[in-house]
Amino acid sequence: MTFRLDEAEFAKASKTGNRSSERICVLVSGGLDSCALAVKMAESFEEVYPVYIEEGLLWESIELHWLGKFLARLDCPGILPLKQIALPIRDLYNAHWSTTGEHIPDFHSSDHEVYLPGRNLLLLAKTAVYCALNQISIIAMGLLKGNPFSDSTPAFLKYFAETAGIALGQSLRILTPFSEYSKSEVIALSRDLPLHLSFSCIHPVGLLHCGVCNKCAERRRSFKVAEVEDITEYSALPRLE
Repeated sequence: MTFRLDEAEFAKASKTGNRSSERICVLVSGGLDSCALAVKMAESFEEVYPVYIEEGLLWESIELHWLGKFLARLDCPGILPLKQIALPIRDLYNAHWSTTGEHIPDFHSSDHEVYLPGRNLLLLAKTAVYCALNQISIIAMGLLKGNPFSDSTPAFLKYFAETAGIALGQSLRILTPFSEYSKSEVIALSRDLPLHLSFSCIHPVGLLHCGVCNKCAERRRSFKVAEVEDITEYSALPRLE
């Protein structure tokens, strides 16, 4: 199940305090979209359970570093402590760029080149079990408009929720509140959040965004389109086209 919450609805939920008593799990990666999503869900739900799935990908330790800083900066008592769940993937991905660091999609690559095979299928499988064990019936994901991958489609999410619900003996819903938003629109919607503490890079330099990978390019362009100042610290700043 997917739905759209616009700015007016977010503001109304926040202003009236009329939040749902249902528990919701938010899959957070440390990226801009999922960080913003966790905060927005806290405006609509009383208890938000952020979950980070550790797969052993190159950037995860840096991502967790910044995710901790982002969450610590918030004043959202409804967001519970981060739950980290291990799901090692290196034995499947073998020579994939996300584990080797070789041939990482660069500034000029297409979005299709950053595909991680079965990414959402894997993330949702273990998260669904976590939810069943903790009486959580909703999972929220920060998927955006135009996502080109087959495991991000409404059909996949619908059938996965139904199948997982049967397997686990409880109903499960998967919400994608940002599915009709571009990244620049999410930035505009979330301009008051410490977005510079989110992390979107697939080839970090120390603790910094590299500035030259596909995800850094997408991030920088989106801030520019949103006309929001990007105070993220990058290791390099190639010219935006």
